[in-house]
Amino acid sequence: MNYRHGYHAGNFADLLKHTALCELLRLLTTKDKKLFVLDTHAGAGGYDLGGSQARRTGEAEAGIGRLMAESQAGMPAAVARYLAAVRAYDRKFGPPGGQLHRYPGSPRLVRAVLRPGDRFVACEKHPEEALLLKREFAGDRAVEVRQADGYHAIKAALPPVERRALVLIDPPFEATDEFEVLTRAVRHGLRRFATGCYAIWYPIKDEAAVSLFVASLAEVEYLRMELDLGPRTPEGKLAACGLIVINPPWKFEEAMREALPWIAARLGEGAMSSFFVSPSESPAQS
Repeated sequence: MNYRHGYHAGNFADLLKHTALCELLRLLTTKDKKLFVLDTHAGAGGYDLGGSQARRTGEAEAGIGRLMAESQAGMPAAVARYLAAVRAYDRKFGPPGGQLHRYPGSPRLVRAVLRPGDRFVACEKHPEEALLLKREFAGDRAVEVRQADGYHAIKAALPPVERRALVLIDPPFEATDEFEVLTRAVRHGLRRFATGCYAIWYPIKDEAAVSLFVASLAEVEYLRMELDLGPRTPEGKLAACGLIVINPPWKFEEAMREALPWIAARLGEGAMSSFFVSPSESPAQS
């Protein structure tokens, strides 16, 4: 997979990941207690959908573009909130006009809901992406940007002084041993801070590797969601991905069970969503 997320910003994987992220942030900030957010693989922060990278793949048009064209009537609340966050970012940082020009990465979605007293650390190891991330938040003291290995940041940042945390782990999956490294990082994080909320994205290309990773979480409480574009996806393109949320907040599952099938239904013939609850509940597909 290509590390530079500019090629993939706003694609079907982002629809899953960012709808869930917006809902997690909303639920975790309803309590009047400070929250720590760690984004381990933050990317550039925001993306130009009219740039050469996005135009080269056309993934945004087949993803966020389709949802933006939908009527609000009957739209699940979680999807509506996610799209509102995307529009708000575009209005603030994109050129004027009705067309969507800029897409928010996870750091921008987090930043939009931070309250006074909340803390946010965004890590990015890739030098060019880290530079873009620093530029995205230049002068913004509410965001601590680190050019660092996000897996190491899990060890350094947990447990947080706030005693409440959302840890977003969204690796590039360029390395062949990414699932093994990810498994060790999640285990270490849970040992240091077992009550934290962890949201972990993964591609589905190697079913055996995914199964081993899921099996490593047998002793924790999680909700697992997957989005599959179906067999009509062009050869070699990422066609399915998943998100595991460990210790999800109350009502998160309910919101995503409504949102994800609705999103899948708008991604084309053959697309479907699946849900799994730890450790052995049968999946519900749509």
